[in-house]
Amino acid sequence: MARIVKGGLIQASVTHEGNAPLEEIKAAMIEKHMTMIEEAAAKGCQVVCLQEIFYGPYFCCEQDTRWYDTTEEIPNGPTTQLMMETARRLGLVLIVPIYEVEQAGVYYNTASVIDADGTYLGIYRKNHIPHVHPGFWEKFYFKPGNLGYPVFETAVGKVGVYICYDRHFPDGARCLGLNGAEIVFNPSATVAGLSEYLWKLEQPAHAAANGYFLGAINRVGYEKPWEMGEFYGQSYFCDPRGQIFAIGSRDKDEVVVADIDLDLIREVRNTWQFFRDRRPETYGAITEL
Repeated sequence: MARIVKGGLIQASVTHEGNAPLEEIKAAMIEKHMTMIEEAAAKGCQVVCLQEIFYGPYFCCEQDTRWYDTTEEIPNGPTTQLMMETARRLGLVLIVPIYEVEQAGVYYNTASVIDADGTYLGIYRKNHIPHVHPGFWEKFYFKPGNLGYPVFETAVGKVGVYICYDRHFPDGARCLGLNGAEIVFNPSATVAGLSEYLWKLEQPAHAAANGYFLGAINRVGYEKPWEMGEFYGQSYFCDPRGQIFAIGSRDKDEVVVADIDLDLIREVRNTWQFFRDRRPETYGAITEL
């Protein structure tokens, strides 16, 4: 019997300008996403991923310590607790990216994985932190992740997470495959311009090289007062052959829904034996250089 999982990706615009009160922004964005999670559940989704730091704007286009006040503990913070309750109520596996505080002054760009019975399974902390060209000042806000590339056994299968800038690095994508991931989610915040041509190139390549499904999420619209560029949506699922088979619009709030046939993983890997034929003993230069 086929292992079909219905997945959902939520792409959304911000509700407020970035200079609005922080608690007002968070409350409105959480309310908006709760409505979209309900929509995903009504469409039959069994696993849903939200966008990068979903409860606010992409604030890394400025360097301002006020955004430190949007951090929360995981799993004891209010947003993770709400999502645990929501996952249990709707029977959904949820991937929930938020701004995490581990201790005072130690902050991570993190995603929680919550099982369909509401159980908190663990977190992935973004490993690769950009600090490039105007508008991506992430080293001001995030410490690099320190938990490796975990894969979580969920009600829908083995789930891994990569976050935004991570997608430019094939090494961690390979680690997720070697750790057993069947579906990898990459919540992102990326704008038109420099890296847009990579959006539909890199992640399908990761899926094909590692024989898993991948769900890529991007927010939509322009975010004031910065307006550093257009977040161009186009969230999508691609299969283990690297083929995009469901994709969202460029400029609309949307739940992208797709049926994921996990049996395709075995079929593809039986054809392309990349894990069998890899030669890790020859790759030492990767970590030495």
